[in-house]
Amino acid sequence: MPSKSYLIDTSIILDDPENLIYLHENAKNLLFISDIVLEELDKKKTSSEVGFFAREFFRNISDHSAQDSKLCAKAKTRQSSLPSPKKGDFLRTMYYEAKQHTIPLIIIYRQQYQTKHLEYGLNDARIAEIAKDYNLTLLTNDLSLKIRSYARQIKAQSLFRDRVENPSDIDFWHKFLLHKDLPLNHIEKTKTFKSLSQWSLIQIDEQDNTDSSLYLTGKKYFGIKVGKHFEELMLDEVIKEAAPYVAPMNLEQKMLFCLLTHKRNIATIATGSTGSGKTLIALQAGIELFKREVVDGIIYLRNTVTANDKEAELGFRKGDEDQKLGYFMYPLYSAINFIIDSLRSSSLKNYLEYRGEVNTIHKEDATEHFLKKHNIQVVDIAHARGITIRKKFVIFDEVQNASNATIKLIGTRLGEESRIVFLGDWAQIDHPYLSKFRNGSVSLLQKAMYDDMIAGIQLRQTIRSSIAQWFGEAF
Repeated sequence: MPSKSYLIDTSIILDDPENLIYLHENAKNLLFISDIVLEELDKKKTSSEVGFFAREFFRNISDHSAQDSKLCAKAKTRQSSLPSPKKGDFLRTMYYEAKQHTIPLIIIYRQQYQTKHLEYGLNDARIAEIAKDYNLTLLTNDLSLKIRSYARQIKAQSLFRDRVENPSDIDFWHKFLLHKDLPLNHIEKTKTFKSLSQWSLIQIDEQDNTDSSLYLTGKKYFGIKVGKHFEELMLDEVIKEAAPYVAPMNLEQKMLFCLLTHKRNIATIATGSTGSGKTLIALQAGIELFKREVVDGIIYLRNTVTANDKEAELGFRKGDEDQKLGYFMYPLYSAINFIIDSLRSSSLKNYLEYRGEVNTIHKEDATEHFLKKHNIQVVDIAHARGITIRKKFVIFDEVQNASNATIKLIGTRLGEESRIVFLGDWAQIDHPYLSKFRNGSVSLLQKAMYDDMIAGIQLRQTIRSSIAQWFGEAF
């Protein structure tokens, strides 16, 4: 007998259809889907991010009419434990097949819903109606639906898969004390250092001693763990040699720039709030790699989700694709314009060089020239699928609004000699089905803590105008 019976909401499938495999728990649980969810998924079969998952769901659905008798016998046994259909309802078992799993889904089709008309949330109310009538636990990542279900005394849960409880506690910096007479690599012998993952950020504080006590000299060394060894980073020398258009302003920004331009690092997650310099530093690191010919261009990706959008849909915006994408690319354009304005302040000669024609006066022209000069492409995430990204520096911005499935799909597009940096603010969630405890950025942060493949850093210092700082502190 199944231990739990779930009614699956649309949000669970749009997050990742493979959630069904996780929820099934090898036949431990029964999974139900209403005709309303099927209708919503059918409407989502567009070229967008959520459309991909909707299409993926339907591609893997089968009625198993030609399957072997063993599977049919299992289906009959399972049917005997199904609830009796309510008057006017039809129940039908279909199967979701993926990764060598066959997951039975019981479709509940209702001809006449009790909920007839609502100004808002009609579909949600009908899904909740099915859950109540069949005494099912409604599984949804739509928090508003979950709360409204609670109010109606309907059992409801969210999917806690990949949840990270305390993302603010994730820290990649590790401090060591070392006597001045010992070599820096002496820390490699310590148990603490050996337990660290690759790309851990290291700060060494130098000690000296008198006859009776130890004291800090004030000298500090910075570096990273690469393989099993400590590699010192002369941060200021690296920055001076690279000569980025705008110099990093604090230790965190310097370390991020050095991480992104390190010859062995191919994947990084960098989080921080607005004003921490994520996009600016990532852009300049990409430009440095482009100058060195490590990559032959930069690709900027960003989830097209806003606080007001139900999902990532570009189609309802005015203009062609470039104009529609422009609405969502302000972080990139802001970073470019900041660089251009900085060049103008420091040197008219540099400003004219990177602005374009000497007689141009429009900032749009300067931005366009900058994009072309450094081969920077802006790509819609939905169109990144089905291609292979070779020898590019990929900036995936606003990754907190991406599910793990989206990260996987983009990551598997990377070809030879490509690198990727994920940027985001895990506390600033606009996606309706994600939270600050469960989103792409915190999943990547958690993996970077223990996996040698990806580097991580949390930028905790913000650089804001005095008025922005006042609002941040006062409110």
